[in-house]
Amino acid sequence: MTDASRRLVSGWLFALCFMLLGMIAIGGVTRLTGSGLSIMDWQPVSGMIPPLSHAEWERLFALYQTIPQYHLQHEGFGLAGFQKIFWAEWIHRFWGRLMGLTLLLPLLWFTLRGMITRALAVRLFVFFILGGLQGAIGWFMVASGFRPDSTAVEPVRLVLHLSAALILYAAILWTAFSIRWPTPETTQQPPDTRIVRALAFCATGLLCVTILAGGFTAGTHAGFLFNSFPLMDGHLIPTDYAQLSPFWLNWFVNKAAVQFDHRLLATLTALTIGAVLLVGLRTRGLGRRAQNSLILLGWAVLIQYALGVTTLLLVVPVWAGAVHQTFAAVLLGVMLFVLHSLRRA
Repeated sequence: MTDASRRLVSGWLFALCFMLLGMIAIGGVTRLTGSGLSIMDWQPVSGMIPPLSHAEWERLFALYQTIPQYHLQHEGFGLAGFQKIFWAEWIHRFWGRLMGLTLLLPLLWFTLRGMITRALAVRLFVFFILGGLQGAIGWFMVASGFRPDSTAVEPVRLVLHLSAALILYAAILWTAFSIRWPTPETTQQPPDTRIVRALAFCATGLLCVTILAGGFTAGTHAGFLFNSFPLMDGHLIPTDYAQLSPFWLNWFVNKAAVQFDHRLLATLTALTIGAVLLVGLRTRGLGRRAQNSLILLGWAVLIQYALGVTTLLLVVPVWAGAVHQTFAAVLLGVMLFVLHSLRRA
């Protein structure tokens, strides 16, 4: 690939990652507003067209009135209220379809023009298939909310949907990094680089687990309880942490345990990133890109931790919850940038 092709293709992939961040943000809004169950059918192609007549709106509203969420939360809010939550979910699905076209059409053009290698074209086409699979996982998640006495999707399916999105985001972002910077900045890395790299891998693992714990916090609505920090109802560890049996069930169902685990993991992640910065910024010879990535990581973790505390203290307003969820993906992206900058020659 020529330098011009590398800049063009990597810029396209960075734009796709930005769209994925938008998708995560919109998904947070649909979850927090209860909009995700407003569309009762899954139409991958025709679903791109919104309702165009009053009769179609009435038909969709009648379908929504058959599920438990309407009777338990929204009964009597009328067609206007339904339209409000419908548009949030429709935009979420439309954005996903738009991302698919944004990936597929330039991919075909780059391939036909010979601007990318065959191996890269195959990898990017696999990403397109994974994107379609993500849509199916999304419907699998939504369908769990149609069950009797259910007003929201199952937390496990929510975490699965979020995890699939983050895996696709990380894969595309790492590919973009590798196209833009195909070789390490320095070939002779100082000995301490191995320590920095090991700490960065540990921080990345902790961050991923923290995000999954955040998914369970969102799915169980645990963030609406214990809205103080750092104590939970006057205790460092909530008194009813281990109220379920078997014990491991508390990690996924018990709201007190779910929120505490998310707090603890977030703090451990921040401390580990602090160790990365302490060692990395004192190591000479890493290269300018690696040093800049570490500084960016420091700011990103401070912002994300502050967003988490703010979201908790404000009892999870829609804007704060959506921004906190989205910035978790931003922090993951910065962490990947650090790892890519520290990779071996």
